[in-house]
Amino acid sequence: MSNKEVKAALKSARDAIRNKEYKEALKHCKAVLKQEKNNYNAWVFIGLAAAELEQPDQAKGAYKKATELEPGQLLAWQGLANLYEKTNHAGTREDLVNVYQKLLELYESTDKQKWCEVCKKLVDLYHQEKKFLQVARFWHKLIKTRQEEGADNIELHQLWQRLVQLLAECVHLQDNETQQLLLDAFEQAVNSSDVVPSEEHQKLYREFIQCLSKFPHEFPRLKKTCEDMIVLYPAVSYPMEVLCLHFIQSGSFTEEALDCCHKLLNIDSRSGPALIGLGIQSLQEKKYEDASRNLTEGLQQTSQCSVGWYYLGETQVKMHKFREAVHSCNQALKTVGQLTESSSSQQQKNHANCLKAKALIKIPGTDSAEEAINSLDQVLDINNDPKLIALKGQAYLNKGLADALTIVEELKLLHPDLAETHYLEGLIYYKQKNYYQAETSFQRAIEREAEVADFHFSLGLTYWFMSEETRREKTKALTQFLKAAKLDNYLGSAFHYLGQYYRDIAGDKNRAVGCYKKAFEKDRMDGEAGAAVVDLSTELGDLETALAVLTEVTERASAGRAKWAWLRRGLYYLRVGQHSEAVADLQAALRADPKDSNCWESLGEAYLSRGGYTTALKSFRKARELNSKSIYSVYKAAAIEQILGKYKDAIMEYQHILKKSKDYVPALKGLGECYLMLAKSALADYLDGKALDYIEQSLYFLARAAKHRPEVSCLWKLLGDACSSVCVISPSKVNVKVLGFLIGQTGDKHALKKSDLLNLGGRCYGRGVKLMSSPNMWCDLGINYYHQAQHLKSISSNKNEISELLEKSVQCLKKAVRLESKNHLYWNALGVVASCKGVANYALAQHSFIKSIQAEQINVVAWTNLGVLYLTSGNVEQAHEAFKVAQSLEPSYLTCWIGQALIAETVGSYETMDLFRHTTELSMHTEGAKGYAHWVCSTLKDKTNRNTELYRYSILQMNAVVGAQIAMTKYTERIQNDACAFTMLGYLNEYLQLKKQAADAYQRAVLLLKNSEDKDKYNTAMRNYGRSLCVLGHFDEAIQAYLSTLLTEFDDIVGIAQAYFKKGHFQESQKAYERALSVSDCEQDKACILTALAIMECKQNQVDAAKTLLFKCSILQESNMESLQALCTLGLIKQDATLATAALKELLKHRERKDNVYEKCLLTSAVYALQGRSLAVQRQVSKAVHSNPDDPGLWSLLSRLVPQYTPKIAKGGAVAGTVAHILDLNHGKKALLNTAVNQLAFGYHTAEDEKNNALKNIQKAVHLSPDNPAAWAVLLAACHAENTIVCLHNTYPKRTNLEQKLVATISAKTKEKDFLASHAQSLEEWSLFQAITGLNETGRTSEAEFLCTKGLKIFPEQSTLYLLLRQVQCKTLLQSHKELPDAILEELRKVVMSNSTSVTAWHWLAQVYQSQRMMVAAEMCYRKSLQLASQQDSWNGKLSSLLRLAKLALEVCMANISNDHWPSLVQEATTEVLKLSLCPLGILLQALLQYSRKMGSRETRRMLERVVYQLEYPETVVSVARWYLLRHLYAKYDYELIDALVGNAKVNGDVRALELDKKLSAAEASS
Repeated sequence: MSNKEVKAALKSARDAIRNKEYKEALKHCKAVLKQEKNNYNAWVFIGLAAAELEQPDQAKGAYKKATELEPGQLLAWQGLANLYEKTNHAGTREDLVNVYQKLLELYESTDKQKWCEVCKKLVDLYHQEKKFLQVARFWHKLIKTRQEEGADNIELHQLWQRLVQLLAECVHLQDNETQQLLLDAFEQAVNSSDVVPSEEHQKLYREFIQCLSKFPHEFPRLKKTCEDMIVLYPAVSYPMEVLCLHFIQSGSFTEEALDCCHKLLNIDSRSGPALIGLGIQSLQEKKYEDASRNLTEGLQQTSQCSVGWYYLGETQVKMHKFREAVHSCNQALKTVGQLTESSSSQQQKNHANCLKAKALIKIPGTDSAEEAINSLDQVLDINNDPKLIALKGQAYLNKGLADALTIVEELKLLHPDLAETHYLEGLIYYKQKNYYQAETSFQRAIEREAEVADFHFSLGLTYWFMSEETRREKTKALTQFLKAAKLDNYLGSAFHYLGQYYRDIAGDKNRAVGCYKKAFEKDRMDGEAGAAVVDLSTELGDLETALAVLTEVTERASAGRAKWAWLRRGLYYLRVGQHSEAVADLQAALRADPKDSNCWESLGEAYLSRGGYTTALKSFRKARELNSKSIYSVYKAAAIEQILGKYKDAIMEYQHILKKSKDYVPALKGLGECYLMLAKSALADYLDGKALDYIEQSLYFLARAAKHRPEVSCLWKLLGDACSSVCVISPSKVNVKVLGFLIGQTGDKHALKKSDLLNLGGRCYGRGVKLMSSPNMWCDLGINYYHQAQHLKSISSNKNEISELLEKSVQCLKKAVRLESKNHLYWNALGVVASCKGVANYALAQHSFIKSIQAEQINVVAWTNLGVLYLTSGNVEQAHEAFKVAQSLEPSYLTCWIGQALIAETVGSYETMDLFRHTTELSMHTEGAKGYAHWVCSTLKDKTNRNTELYRYSILQMNAVVGAQIAMTKYTERIQNDACAFTMLGYLNEYLQLKKQAADAYQRAVLLLKNSEDKDKYNTAMRNYGRSLCVLGHFDEAIQAYLSTLLTEFDDIVGIAQAYFKKGHFQESQKAYERALSVSDCEQDKACILTALAIMECKQNQVDAAKTLLFKCSILQESNMESLQALCTLGLIKQDATLATAALKELLKHRERKDNVYEKCLLTSAVYALQGRSLAVQRQVSKAVHSNPDDPGLWSLLSRLVPQYTPKIAKGGAVAGTVAHILDLNHGKKALLNTAVNQLAFGYHTAEDEKNNALKNIQKAVHLSPDNPAAWAVLLAACHAENTIVCLHNTYPKRTNLEQKLVATISAKTKEKDFLASHAQSLEEWSLFQAITGLNETGRTSEAEFLCTKGLKIFPEQSTLYLLLRQVQCKTLLQSHKELPDAILEELRKVVMSNSTSVTAWHWLAQVYQSQRMMVAAEMCYRKSLQLASQQDSWNGKLSSLLRLAKLALEVCMANISNDHWPSLVQEATTEVLKLSLCPLGILLQALLQYSRKMGSRETRRMLERVVYQLEYPETVVSVARWYLLRHLYAKYDYELIDALVGNAKVNGDVRALELDKKLSAAEASS
């Protein structure tokens, strides 16, 4: 190829590159190289094209070839630079540097601008490689070049700034030349700045100074630079701060440094370096407080100053703040660790670790000792410093003796003259309590270094504990403590012992306070010193100082700290009455030590002081738990329970104290008070007997207390209170035993009556007055004299003695008033005494009551007493106003309401009874009780008002009789000489059917009136007593009671006539009635007498005579209801339906009378029963219930009659019984029995309802009426029914072996009461039959046979027992399924024929025939039983016979006997069953009949499902239907319905069906 072609090819290559056709360019270049291998341009073009084609290796090779061919040409070098820049790979940087350097050579003489650009790139490359010296050199060349080219000052300034930025990053990695170049750059940049001063210039100056501060050897230059900046910027503190920090770090704090700090403070008063510098200066001058303050403040601003932290730690060690010193040393070490490693930083670490170890050694605990050892181990060359080794020995000593002994032995060998060696040895001896050796060692240490406070203090401690002699004198110890305190003013422990010396040895409390205060100031952790300061200041009366110390400590204390301060401040607040603050402080003390029983006691006191009784009680109980020996905490807990009214609990606590200390007077006093309060509570409830027991106990314990502390007046007051509290109790009851000490007698106890006890109370008050003449005691004494006078007035007529006592009472109360005239209670008491009959000074009484009201405006008692005074004086209106004011002040105050009631009674107001009733609702009071009872009795005696609204409200709705009876019971318990009250109580008891209580009350009235001059009252009382005796059945006594009257009154004659009649003396009774008939003028009375005579004739079987007398009653002008009722009853007794019906018609004509609804209903239903109209019986009672739904007697009657006459609605009968029980408890006792009978009738057992069933209700009835044999009989039946249900459910019976016990109980109960002989025999026979049946059914045939034999001996004529005996005897034979001989069958038939009217007998005979496969004979027996049941109109009998007949026929059908008779018999019998009742068993039998006929039919499934899925059907019936339905469904392969049925069985717990399901499914799977 010619040159021309080469040029053309190169031109084509250039054009291809220009057109980005790099591959074409390569072709052209390769063609050129074939011709000319060393063609420079071709290689350059190849490099360029290869680079664009991302073939860097080929490009690099091409460019290098080009540079080798012509090294002076720029083109290849530029391409190579571009290639390296583009790849930017770490491996090519060195090559790139070489390229840049070559380019600089080429550009230096040709193109300065390009040279500068390449130079900058080269500097950046060197900067990336951290080659700071090269950076600095080339940048200096750049700046020089720009200067030569005439660059302006701004550009040059920017270049110097850029050089500073490039070099300032890693100063510590640079060599000295680079550092000097950096400093020169900084200086040039600062000097070349155009705008001065300016923010930018100031910033640059700051950076320059900061850079200079990193080079300690450049301090002169740094100082000059700082001074120059200060000239330019005098308000800027930074240069001064740098200088200060330099002086601090250098370790030599000169006057120049101090001057620098002061100048800096002038600029910035909170400058950290300046404050640190001042702190160091203060430390050097031993001004430790100033040093600590300045260093702390300075380090808050400049926290990275390690030297500052070290000096702060040193200051804190000097001040004995060792924990703070450890923290400061840690900060110093942390800060040093952030610096670069150097000899100075290592030295700082050594110093910090040593100082830290010194501080840690002073902190007790093995952890601190271990940390101290670790710190010393970090010190380099520790083994070359014996003092550090001794320090390490002290650290080991804090952990234990072994290592410390080793170190001290080494030190004694190597450094025997070192003071620290002997000090360490002394410490070891001291720890071993070898005080003499310790003394020698400490003395040697002091000989070598006498100015060390610790040496003297340790020697002082040694003397303090050395021996008995030194312990007593302690002068040597004092000398050493004084020297230690003088050498180290911050050694708080030295001052502590000095304070202890002056307090305990010298007895100088003032000096002691000073020393303790100094100790506490130096060591705030010394709680003992602080506590001593507070305690001594308090003793010296300097409470302000004590409180200031406590406040300062508590404000600084963290949670759970400074217990002593919290405790003492809490006690201080408790003393000054700031209870809430006391509680808060004591709680804080407990947070510090929750196990301190004293703190808990103090907290309890604080709670108690502010009225928090419950929390106080908890606190004292906690104290007791922590310290079981503390009597005080138990006493305070008991006292609080006493305050809270928990007297019995308090008594237990007090008695617990007395077990530990039997003569502990506060506990004795507390017991006396508690028993006294219980007595007052019992008196308020009118439980006088219990109150007397409590009073006796109170006197016993108070007397014991007074015997030990006779000088305590409050004990005598309490004794007086206890004695005086019997004032309201009846004298006949009071017989209290007191200690002989109280009455000046020898011996243990003496019984005192009421007068003696009141007298003793007066003497006790008198003893108390002698000890302390308080107005309260004088008032109590006066009231006691008043009670004595009132008592004497009730038992004797010695007016002189009564007057004398009343005069004393008045004088005592006047004395009380004179001593304290502002006390309303004293004035009120004086008014009460002045208004009594013995004094009758009504003017003084009125004046006293008014003064009492003036002393206390809200004074309900005084207003009430003033009203009573006005009322007794006849001033009704004024009395009413006074009572009204009292009511407005306190509406619940009882006495003012009694006053209003008395006023209403006086003026004849209709509200009187309501007012008296209100008084009984408020509380019990004798006047209110008697007033209310009087009005209730008056209302009850008036029988004409029974249908009035007033009677219904005041007597019935308000339950007045019960309320009055309760009130009068309490009244007569208290006042036992009021015959009128006993009479009213008897009348009320009589009304409430409390017969025995009524007789007792009437008897008390008779005894009180026996010697009375008023014979009319006595006769009335005897009449009442005789009547009550007659009701009780004490006829002889009743006759005697009536005979003791004059027998002139109609009521007396009638009463004795009735008593004779009840006794069976008919002739005497008849004569008495005839006499009463002659005396009576009232037609009604005559009718009643004739009725009574008729009843007597009937009793003597003179029926015609009885009829005649009753007919006489009917022709009287005013015939009475009782005679018609008697006539009707006579017809019922004699089964004379005509007579009974006629009498009933006449009786029903008197519809206007509403007071005998029950009797009319009973007679009507009895007549219907006589007529055989069973349904009419139930309807009649139901009609009466609907008309009178609030009459419990009618509900009870309905529940009694339903199971007898209409058993198919027995469920309604059970509801009726429940309603009767709710309405009235008296009827409810019988109603529960009736409810149980009804529930038995319709099969309501525990399986149906666990809470409401026959067994539960009859158990309640037995508990309410345990004497009722009928209840026990029903219980027997209920147990039998439950056992039957249990058998049906295949579970074990729970109530076994009860039959004979219950039969014996029923027999015993029938003999306890006077039952009718026929009724008692029927009940016994029935229970015997039931028990035998139960025993027989449970398989206990031997017991059943024994019971039958026993019954036949008692009731030999009872054929049913023979039947039962045969049933028992044949049970085993029947169960064996053996064929019975005809003779036996005939015998059994004869037995049944002897009980031919018994439906169950025919049932049993049918079962016998059925067991012998004699189905027709069995059918005949069932038909016979059905006939009998129909004749007897027995619904149960008919239902049972039909079901049994259907079951018999179904069994034949199930045996697949082809006979149309039996299926039709099942259908016929079940149809009749369903006519009688919707009986589930009847429906089941029909379904089973269908199953036997067509097992797989749809109708079979429908009928069985009807039984299974009916919710109210018994589970026993449903279970059978479920069993057959499951078999049907498996036969039909209906798995969906099978799953549903199995689920139903699981829900209902049908185990039998589930077992069948498993068997059928298994059989199906196997097939």
